[in-house]
Amino acid sequence: MLQSYETRTLRPLKSGSSLKLTDITARATRLEAYDGHERIWLGEDHERGLTAIVAIHNTALGPALGGTRVWPHPTFEAALTDALRLSRGMTYKAAITNMPYGGGKAVIVADPRTDKTPAMLEAYAEMLAALNGQYFTGEDVGLTLADADFLRARTPNVTGTTIGGSGNPSPVTAQGVFLGIKAALRHRNGNDAMSGLRIAVQGLGSVGWSLCEKLHAEGASLVVADLDEARVRKAMETFHAEAVAGDAIVAADVDLFAPCALGGILSADTIPTLKAKIVAGAANNQLERHEDARRLMAQGVLYAPDYVINAGGLINVATELDPDGYDREAAMTKVELIPQTLSDIFRRADSDARPTNDIAQAMGEERIARARAA
Repeated sequence: MLQSYETRTLRPLKSGSSLKLTDITARATRLEAYDGHERIWLGEDHERGLTAIVAIHNTALGPALGGTRVWPHPTFEAALTDALRLSRGMTYKAAITNMPYGGGKAVIVADPRTDKTPAMLEAYAEMLAALNGQYFTGEDVGLTLADADFLRARTPNVTGTTIGGSGNPSPVTAQGVFLGIKAALRHRNGNDAMSGLRIAVQGLGSVGWSLCEKLHAEGASLVVADLDEARVRKAMETFHAEAVAGDAIVAADVDLFAPCALGGILSADTIPTLKAKIVAGAANNQLERHEDARRLMAQGVLYAPDYVINAGGLINVATELDPDGYDREAAMTKVELIPQTLSDIFRRADSDARPTNDIAQAMGEERIARARAA
């Protein structure tokens, strides 16, 4: 039986540490993205170049679990908003996939190409350790497998590592997205054949690239976009992909759009330009606003809720934390349930004439309510 997770006190920081921890929950309440979050911590270490936010949204199902994003947000409020939205999404991702964890997310405000130093990561490891088991983290945009290994050597609450962990979760995330795309195609087309279909993939990072490999092997024609021109050229050579500008890919003439980069790509401005009739991708927070799901529905677009279709990575790293240790076969068995969950959401959305995002949220809230009542 799942028990509500009680917040622990902070561990003392290392003697002589220049890290400062501040509870900024009250400050976060002024932002639209705030959703009753339980606790938000700001970690600052000016000597070592760290500004990090850890947002804990809901721990009714267990301790918070979610990746760490390293990104140069233009303002602190933008970074805080990102952490709030991402942590909320992790709550529902864990709930709808029956994982005994809550929602959390971390954002380090830095350029991962120029600002990420061993000293900065050392300070962040101290911050994670101080949270005393309230938050488990791993890779995300800007935080690599090597970074996760670095952190894991200094604090136990890091998943997806090569030593004592399951390694890079990206291929598992991509597999779940691939299976989810097949479920969306079956619901919309009556079959999951990809041969002859045009599929746009935005973002050619670890997940996006792995997804492209799977789609190409199934015979799909790929349209791709990425900020890294070298990756785009490689995709053109490897997959015979068509390349478009990053800001134009939403409007590409394709059958299915798979966002696999940063969030907020689907909005009141971009949805009317969308030609794809299915949106199913790995990016978190694909909708700029929750009500954008209704805009997609009104336009006849089938939307696979992001925190359902991209849950493979969470499932994989959460399995590391099982009492008996990591079992890859058990993790992949759970990932294979993603298309079934999506199919249930699609059918219920059709029956109730409601957006798929609303249905997915309701399903997650139902499980959280059951846990609280237990």
